[in-house]
Amino acid sequence: MAEIQGKIGVYVCSGCDIGNCVDVDKLVEVAEKECKAPVSRRHQAFCDPEGCELIRKDIESEGVDTTVICGCSPRVCTEQFNFGPDIFVERVAMRELVTWCHKPNDEDTQILAEDCIRMSVARAGAGKPPTPLEETVNKKIMVIGGGMAGMTAALSVAKAGYDVALVEKEAELGGWASRFTATFPKKPPYKELQPSGWEELSAEVKANDRITIYTSSEVQQIDGQPGQFDVTIRNGTGAATERIGAVVQASGWKPYEPERLEHLGYGHCKNVVTNIDVEKMAKEGEFSRPSDGRPVKSVAFIQCAGSRDQDRLPYCSGVCCRVSLKQALYIREKYPDAKVYILYKDLRSPAQYELFYAQVQEDDGIFLTKGEVKEVVAEGDDRVTVVLDETLLEEEIEVTADLVVLATGMIPTTLVEGEEETAESSEEAPEPEKKEGEEESDEGQAAEAGAKILNLTYRQGTDLPTLKYGFPDSHFICFPYETRRTGIYAAGTVRAPMDIDMASHDAKGAALKAIQAVEMLSRGEAVHPRAGELSYPDLLLQRCTQCKRCTEECPFGTLDEDEKGTPKPNPLRCRRCGICMGSCPERIISFENYSVAMMSRMIKAIEVPEEEEEKFRILVFVCENDAMPAFEMAAMKRLQYSADVRIIPLRCLGNVNIVWIADSLSVGFDGVMLFGCKHGDDYQCHYVKGSELAEYRMGNVKEKLKQLVLEEERVRIIQLAIDEYDKIPDLINDYVEEIEDIGPNPYKGF
Repeated sequence: MAEIQGKIGVYVCSGCDIGNCVDVDKLVEVAEKECKAPVSRRHQAFCDPEGCELIRKDIESEGVDTTVICGCSPRVCTEQFNFGPDIFVERVAMRELVTWCHKPNDEDTQILAEDCIRMSVARAGAGKPPTPLEETVNKKIMVIGGGMAGMTAALSVAKAGYDVALVEKEAELGGWASRFTATFPKKPPYKELQPSGWEELSAEVKANDRITIYTSSEVQQIDGQPGQFDVTIRNGTGAATERIGAVVQASGWKPYEPERLEHLGYGHCKNVVTNIDVEKMAKEGEFSRPSDGRPVKSVAFIQCAGSRDQDRLPYCSGVCCRVSLKQALYIREKYPDAKVYILYKDLRSPAQYELFYAQVQEDDGIFLTKGEVKEVVAEGDDRVTVVLDETLLEEEIEVTADLVVLATGMIPTTLVEGEEETAESSEEAPEPEKKEGEEESDEGQAAEAGAKILNLTYRQGTDLPTLKYGFPDSHFICFPYETRRTGIYAAGTVRAPMDIDMASHDAKGAALKAIQAVEMLSRGEAVHPRAGELSYPDLLLQRCTQCKRCTEECPFGTLDEDEKGTPKPNPLRCRRCGICMGSCPERIISFENYSVAMMSRMIKAIEVPEEEEEKFRILVFVCENDAMPAFEMAAMKRLQYSADVRIIPLRCLGNVNIVWIADSLSVGFDGVMLFGCKHGDDYQCHYVKGSELAEYRMGNVKEKLKQLVLEEERVRIIQLAIDEYDKIPDLINDYVEEIEDIGPNPYKGF
């Protein structure tokens, strides 16, 4: 065993079937004799009050400062095993990873359990309790956007007792809501249109002393890191500066450009307008034909105008159908004799809005029919004919009206002008190409050229990275407000298409996340997904080779760089994922409680059988976010797999430094498996890019295998969703069989 630091106490539970499966006394003996642990004990359940008291007594009387608790998963009993900030706690899931998923009282199961003791002591001996960041954090929140979402977020933050800077580019607050006559029903029986309430909300925001309002203003620059953002706000009269803790971006949406809808008559048929034009007419109190100004007698709405179209806007904006239902009522109320036609692919009016849809259907002057628009033709008398195909009647029909309204979709303000048609083809908007000879800058090029809303001085870009369809939401499945910039939260229609009511609810969630961020940062804690984590990366810059891998690969823009390419850490931006640790070829990045050295010591602590023993050893790296819970669920189901594997939990598969794989193979491991989160459009790594980066780095691993003259099959990476626990036994057992067919690692014994 490598030399350990601190005084270690090893505590082995015998309950939860552990004592019925393995010889607990032998495990204690391994801790005492092999691992040289000064204190080692067994107990039925260290999580109960009596067991916890035993550990506390050892801390007080024996001077134990590092505890290795071998029992249940670290996901449970977290409070019981919190012994204060000065005590390092290493949890070993002996129950889930040994006794519940392997044969009881079997030789290989016992050897596995003993290796778990060796690994955990080796890891604990190389770590220490993390020292929290001691940084002065400003708790003022900035909200960008003075629409319904922005005003709601600002007021929510202020009511919670925090100061707010609200920045709106227009001269008045209100956003799109101020342009709308009415909105959808918000309360039972969900049948009547209602005012949006923007005027009352605006008045309340203006009356709140905690909110500083900047109208006719834009953010010129955001420098620094969460808790210490230095923001320059510019308007026509000059500039103001604010020290900000966190940001809620509620910059809203813009309509899909109707100029791209020539096939639907826009631009060449005078009486083809958009739903935005109709809202303007409603405000003015007249619905008239642009061609001659005459009041309309018939109106046809074309739904999904450019939306759900792979050549234009591939997604559904979610509100266009209800907007047309609302506007149909506008027209019918103004002109009771007018006929309204709503031509749809599918009509979507979810939840309580189904009652609103049913109310509109009862109007005898509103006709709804399903079909695909085949053609839009201008008639000689300035009327417009819409030709529909694939209708419910299974025949082509024509609808002629005075006015045709295109129900256009919503585009986030983060999507750069002119990229609406290209954003849908890739998960992320393309990064700007670097010209030959152009130097990298720590002032970062724009994430999307022209998307100048935040104007961050991040190396990785000036604004929020956009993902599919140009939305900045990191699309964490369970964390909708998160973005790839720590302390900056997207809210409302800039995050996803939604109506005014949803945007207001959304804003409250984002406001709460911003408050949570400044409070946790003030305690030196990380935010999602390792919420509460106190460690942060330490860089031994004396050995840095300026390769820029860490600055390029960090998903959260934690590291800027100077003119030479040396990383410039911004620890308050860090999510503690450790991807930088895996990216660094010099291994100069580590955390106090998580490092390359700790993992290497764990690998070396495992006893690798000699070739003549005819036993195999497979090292398995498992991501803690999706893959490890899947392993634990497999254990709860008592699904069994080969005891030849040795599992090392990781914060993220992106942590994997290829030196770990090289070390494991060079000391005789027969194979290496890596289980990470699924990535792609439908599922995502909690750290956005970790799993994908691990897969990308496998190219370097293959080169290393060639250097070692080993088969490529000895290393395998697997994407595993949290609900795919039932696949684990086959994945492992099939791989073990494959390795057995290949044969033992020739490096055994060296």
